[in-house]
Amino acid sequence: MEATPPPMDAGRAEPPLWSIGLAVLIILVAPVLLYSLAPTGPLREGDTIFAEGQQRVTFVPAAASPTPSDETCLLDPGHPLIIVRPAAEQPDGTILAKVQGNPAIEWPFCPPHAAVLLRPHQIFQKPDVFGGLRPTLAGLIGGEGAASR
Repeated sequence: MEATPPPMDAGRAEPPLWSIGLAVLIILVAPVLLYSLAPTGPLREGDTIFAEGQQRVTFVPAAASPTPSDETCLLDPGHPLIIVRPAAEQPDGTILAKVQGNPAIEWPFCPPHAAVLLRPHQIFQKPDVFGGLRPTLAGLIGGEGAASR
């Protein structure tokens, strides 16, 4: 009679890889989903805001007076800005903000750190997380042919 060897670790089973993959996916996607669903708060000094579409805005003179100058510049869609004075503190409801990002100075675009006046309809507080993801996924799935059409 031959004795069969006892199976090694018969009581212990390895977890399937799909469950580990699902757990990793949930951990990576949950913060993005929660961020996109969270409501925006009130505008405060020091908050980052973004230009809604391409906007023509007015420079504020270097002096402390909030009187706008005749100079204007363009902000690209989604251009980041830092709030210096929110609309609640301005008598005319405008927002005073400093331009951030793009270090290249090209006319007619706003130079970095320029103070500009904006209206509330010209800005948004949170970038569209899934809107930027859509073209990226389309490029990956469609390949080069879909991007050139």
